Order: sequence, then C-alpha cells, then structure tokens
Amino acid sequence: MSGRITKETLMKLKEKMKQGLLPQWVLADRDMYDLEMEKVFGKTWQFLAHESELTEPGSFVTRWMANDPVLVTKTKSGEINAFLNSCTHRGTLLCAVDTGKQKTFTCPYHGWTFNNEGSLVGVAVGNKVYGEEMNKEDWNLRPIPKVESYQGMIFGNLDANAESLDEYLGDMKWYMDILVGRSDEGMEVQGTPQRWVVDTNWKVTAENFEADPYHVQFTHKSAKEMGIAPSDPFFPGYGNQIILGNGHGINVLKLDETEKSPFPYQGMPEAMWPMYERNLTKEQNEILKDSYFVGGIYPNLGFLSFSFPLLDSDEGFYNFLNLRVWRPLAPDKVEVWSWHLIDKDAPREYKQKSYKTFVASFGPSGIFEQDDSEIWSRVALTSNGLMAQDKELSYNSVLNYLMGLDRVKAVDDFPGPGTAYPLCFLDTLSRSMHEKWLELLLKDIPVGQEVR
Repeated sequence: MSGRITKETLMKLKEKMKQGLLPQWVLADRDMYDLEMEKVFGKTWQFLAHESELTEPGSFVTRWMANDPVLVTKTKSGEINAFLNSCTHRGTLLCAVDTGKQKTFTCPYHGWTFNNEGSLVGVAVGNKVYGEEMNKEDWNLRPIPKVESYQGMIFGNLDANAESLDEYLGDMKWYMDILVGRSDEGMEVQGTPQRWVVDTNWKVTAENFEADPYHVQFTHKSAKEMGIAPSDPFFPGYGNQIILGNGHGINVLKLDETEKSPFPYQGMPEAMWPMYERNLTKEQNEILKDSYFVGGIYPNLGFLSFSFPLLDSDEGFYNFLNLRVWRPLAPDKVEVWSWHLIDKDAPREYKQKSYKTFVASFGPSGIFEQDDSEIWSRVALTSNGLMAQDKELSYNSVLNYLMGLDRVKAVDDFPGPGTAYPLCFLDTLSRSMHEKWLELLLKDIPVGQEVR
C-alpha cells in the first residue's frame, strides 16, 4: 500500500511507462511529490516572467518556482535580476506585492532594506546593534542560481550546474520563434497573470493542457454545441504531434482535413502578415499561416495559440497566446498562473478584443477553463483511494497511455525539427513527458537506496 520510494520502485514505473501504463498512485502520493520538488523542480528551467512585464528600470514582479519565492527586478542599467524573495536577516517574505516599480525593498519584520540589484543598503540602527564591522555585502539577497531569457521569456533554474537555457530548449526554439518571435517588436503581456487554485496534481494539468487534444470532443462538448469549436468529432486530432527533447512538445493543429485555415494567421490583421513572412523562415511561415498550437516546455510551462470568436458579437475570430505555469502546492493541489500575450504591433482595438476573447474562453471562469478544472479535480478525487494507491499494481491500478503506441509511425516530411506524427489524437507526447519525469527522478540514485 503506502511504502517508501526506492530506485527499484522508480524502475518499475519506467517499465510500466514503456508499456503505455502509468500507475495511478503517482498522482496523489506525498513521498512522490516531495521527491519531485527536489529532482524535478530543483533541476529544471522554469518560466518566471515576460520582459514586457518589466517595462522600466525599477519594475519588479514576484513569482514562484514551486516552493521558492522569487523577486524579479529590472535595474537602472536595464539588467534583469532574480532573487530569492526572502530577507537574509530572519528569512521572512521580503516583498508581498505582485508587481510594481520601486528602487528599494524594505523588510516588514526588522526594516532591512535592499535595492533592486539585491544589495543590502540599509540596516535599521545598524551601527548601534551590529557595529561598523558588519559587512553588508555578506547579507545581500540570494540570487537565483541561473537566470536566462529567450525571445523575451525569462526563465530561472535552481541548479547552478544546469545546462544553459539554450541547450535545454533545444529544437523547441524553432517553434517558440513562431509563437513569440514573429513580430518586429515582439510580444507583450496584457494585464497581469490570472491565478487560481485547482484541487489536482500538477502532472494532470500539464499533460492535459499540453499533450491531450483527445479530451476536447467530450470535455468541451458544450463549446462545440455552441459553435465556438468545430463540430467535427475528430477535431482537434488533425495535424501533427511533435516530440522534442527534454519532455518538450507541441501539437500543430489543423481545423479539418483540408490543411487550410479559414482564418489565416489565426485571424491576425492582414496588414501584419508581411511582417510574419519577413521574420520567419518559409517553413515557419507556412506552419503559422494555417495552424494552431498547443504544447509545453517541461516541466510546467504550457502554451496555447488559438483564435476564438467574441461571444457577444459576430465580428470574427481573435488570436491570443496563452502561457500557463502549473505551480505545485501539494500532491492534490496546483496553482494555475495564466498570461495573455499578443503582438505589440497589433492594433489597439484588436488587442482589446483579443483579451476579452481570452477571458471568456480560458480565464478562470471561461467556458473551456471551467470544463477542464472540473475534470482535473475528479482525477484527484479518485486517486486517493486504496485501490488507486496500491503500489503493488493489483486491481489493475494503472492508467491507459496506449493511444498510438507501436501503431502510429512518425512521418519524415514534416518541415520542422523533432519527431512528427501524422495526427494529434495520440499519447506520444504524454508518454514523452512522463519519461522525462522518470529520467529526472532516477538521476544519481544508487540501487537499493530509499529516496523517500
């Protein structure tokens, strides 16, 4: 039943995954969750912010890398820094504000003050209580070990020995260029990230949002009935599912079998199309012109680039790029962070309508979001029982990841990098994500050692 996690346990999971099976206990087990905090979230690159959220020197945002609070700042010279958002005196949360602009941060506990470069610049009655010999530089804010950006997207890594962000993203960069590198001025965040909590496991949200178009036909049936999504029962299975390194992947979706979208460039203004052609390669441009995208950067950044109609009008379809971070809070609780991005070069009115479309569809109370949250919670509800938590795998307590396994073969004529499959109703990307998860869990664990 319960029981500690050993390398042998993880090897059993790996063998099951090769068979297209995932034991359900991993979605609710506390020991597994604690191991993930160390092995997954302590070793991988995680999205912190978009540079458009830090428009001026002195701008800052506060974020999280799982359990680690992070303060991201922009200095007078324009440099982006990220620090542990914890006062070095007694450790309390230094800045409790989500976003703002200021030169210094004063701890509410004892009044220590730090500038936006992380330096300790003020100690309350310091000379009297510490003396002049105290070296303030010894008590500067602790920097996040590695911070790097790609196409305006800022990532952090808690592992000082981690590979570079460029290496970690690998071939995913080719697709990210389509999403965030297509415009002359790049992308910008509209508003602030929306946040809400769902009672489920982070692996459930990441996999479902990024790798599982198969759920749309039933989970979002009401949207199809309302005409917001195509009524074709195979939508969104058309297109290609692309497997990339490190658990990353993307679904390049088509609306139907014709391969041509009725809304070129996802409904973006026609005046912007030549700019896309100029900034992208011929192959990237052809994909953007007639495709929609959903995928993720492992472990917990998801993205969706789609166009939807304004629900209160018949004015057409409006595109947006939605970024998602699945921040784990507990084995059965995740905090969703959701950003709306649009091209800076887009007309103001288009941006406003794009944001309204985003809120109505994928905001916390949006049509699609309510559907997903309900299902995600039900998965957690059923994963805590004795049968689902049986580590001996009796009662067939495994979940089915067999779709396409040893049956659907990769194609060799897809114009982009990665391993491309000829449809999107597959478990191939889901399996790839869980394989990366197991690779991280197994790294540097001796045989026979109890890890949790």
